[in-house]
Amino acid sequence: MKKLGIAVIVAIGVSIFFPMVGIAQENKEEKDPLLNGLASFVVPGLGQYLNGEPNKALSHFLIAVAIPVVCPLLFPSYPYLLSSSLCMLLQLGWHAYSAIDAYETAKKQLSSTK
Repeated sequence: MKKLGIAVIVAIGVSIFFPMVGIAQENKEEKDPLLNGLASFVVPGLGQYLNGEPNKALSHFLIAVAIPVVCPLLFPSYPYLLSSSLCMLLQLGWHAYSAIDAYETAKKQLSSTK
C-alpha cells in the first residue's frame, strides 16, 4: 500500500511538471538554464534531454536508478542506518551533479546562440 501511495505522488508530480517541459521545448531560442538544472535535479537526465543530449540524459538517468540498487551491495557489513545514509548522500550528490551539469550546458548553449 505504501508503494502505491508513493507511485501516485510521483505520477501527480510528473503530470504537474511535464507541461512546463513542453513550454520549455517550444522556444528553443529562450532556453532557461535554471529550468533545465531544476528538471535534472528532480529527475537526473531530464535537463540533459532538454539540452538536446539524449545519450547523456540516458546515462544520467540509468546511474540515478542504479545507485539505490547497487549501493546496498557496496556496504553489506555496515549497519543499516549508516549504509542507508551513505546511499542517500550518494544519490543526492548524483542529483546535484546532474543539475549542475544541465545548468552549465544550457548556459553555454544559450551564450553560444547569442
